[in-house]
Amino acid sequence: MRRLNAAPLRAALALGVALVLWQAVVWLTGVPRFILPGPARVGVALWDNAALLLEHARFTVANLLTGLAAGVVLGVATALNLALSPIARLMLRPMLIFAQAVPVFALAPILTLWLGYGAASKIVIVMLVIYFPVTSAFFDGLMRLPASLADLAQMMRAKPLHRLILLQVPHALPALVSGLRLAVVYAPFAVIIGEWVGSSRGLGYLMLMANGRGQTDLMFASLLVLASMSLLCFAALERLVQSGPQKKVKRQRLPFSDRSSYGRF
Repeated sequence: MRRLNAAPLRAALALGVALVLWQAVVWLTGVPRFILPGPARVGVALWDNAALLLEHARFTVANLLTGLAAGVVLGVATALNLALSPIARLMLRPMLIFAQAVPVFALAPILTLWLGYGAASKIVIVMLVIYFPVTSAFFDGLMRLPASLADLAQMMRAKPLHRLILLQVPHALPALVSGLRLAVVYAPFAVIIGEWVGSSRGLGYLMLMANGRGQTDLMFASLLVLASMSLLCFAALERLVQSGPQKKVKRQRLPFSDRSSYGRF
C-alpha cells in the first residue's frame, strides 16, 4: 500500500522537475516559440484544443488497444505452439527471425497501400511491432523450465500438453509480463508511425497538420497526450500484475511410494 500511495507522488515530482527544466531551457536559450514553446503555451494549447485532441485521441486509442490485443493473443498462441511442437520450432522460428530482419516501419507504406488509410493498416502495424517481443519473451520463458521440474514431469510421465499447461506456462508468466511491458511501450509509437504514413484522423495526423501550419504548441500538446496514453497503458499493466493472484507454493515431499498420485497428469 505504501508503494501504491507513493507512486503518484513520485510521478508528480518527476513531472514537476521536467516542467521546470523545460521552462529553464526556454528561458536560458531564448529559443523562438515556433521551435520550442514553453510549458505554459503548450498548456494553453491543450485547453483550447481539448475537443479536437479528444476526437483524434479516440481514433488513436481504438487502434492502439485493438492492435495491442491482437498482437498479444497472436504472440501467446505462437509461443505456445512453438513450445509444444518441435516441427513448429523447426519451421516457424526461422521465419520469425527473417521477418524481424525487415523493419516493420518500412512496411508501413505498403500496408497502407494494401489496407487503406483507415484503422486496419494501423492495427496491423501495431500488431506486427509487438508480436515478436511477446512471442520471443514468452517462448523463452516456456523453454527455461527448471531442471527439477523437468525431471519431475519426466518421472511422472506427463504428456507434453499437461507439462505445458501445469508447469511451463505458470513458470513462464514473469517472462510474458516482461514481453507485455515492451509491447505497451512500443505500441503507441507504432500507431503514430502508421498515422504519419497515411491517415485522415488520429494524433499522428494532427501532429503532421500542426507542424505544417506552424502550430508547434498544438504539436507538443498532441505529443503530451500520446505520452500520457503510453504511461496509462504501462501503469494499467503494472497495476494488473500487482493485483494478480500470487500464491505461495509450499514445497512438499512427493509420495513416491504412492503411484496413484501420478494419475494427476
